[in-house]
Amino acid sequence: MPAIPERHRALVALAGGTGLRWGECVGLRWESIDTAAGTIRVERVAVEVNGHVTPKPYPKSRAGRRVVPLPSMVRHLLEQYRELYGTGQAGEVFINEAGTPLRRTLFRSRIWRPSLVRAGLLGCVTEDGDKFRGSWPTPAGDESELFPTRAQAVKAVSRRADGGLRFHDLRHSYASWLVTSGVPVPDYSG
Repeated sequence: MPAIPERHRALVALAGGTGLRWGECVGLRWESIDTAAGTIRVERVAVEVNGHVTPKPYPKSRAGRRVVPLPSMVRHLLEQYRELYGTGQAGEVFINEAGTPLRRTLFRSRIWRPSLVRAGLLGCVTEDGDKFRGSWPTPAGDESELFPTRAQAVKAVSRRADGGLRFHDLRHSYASWLVTSGVPVPDYSG
């Protein structure tokens, strides 16, 4: 996970390790996490409309209210996160630098897609003399451009590249992991 900024590793680990949706992760409050039992109660979500994140007191469906196991690695990252970044005003787990809930649109453009580029999962950035070449796929074929810094190349590739993994794909990976481990996945609705 080194490609993901430290502040957001617990969020990505939570989604990948529990199969929670974006809104369930961002709507999660500390009162819903039982570290002793190693469980999370999914009982609310957060939705973003016109750039504003608001909590809803229920998940996507009735079956969405559930208790999910919390892997020890994720529990450890959550405990570190709380110690380093605190708690939101309403007890939210994941907050931005201003102490408010994370916005999906900004997370995707500023954190998620650049992390994919740094991890080599979306386009690529290579040294080219004293500059950095960013290369990315488009519907018309691959494109590339030189940039003065690695950070500028990563930013450009993350904005211009087509495709790439979505945050929601962590949920699908979790379901696949359960199936291959022989764990029944009763009501899995993407």
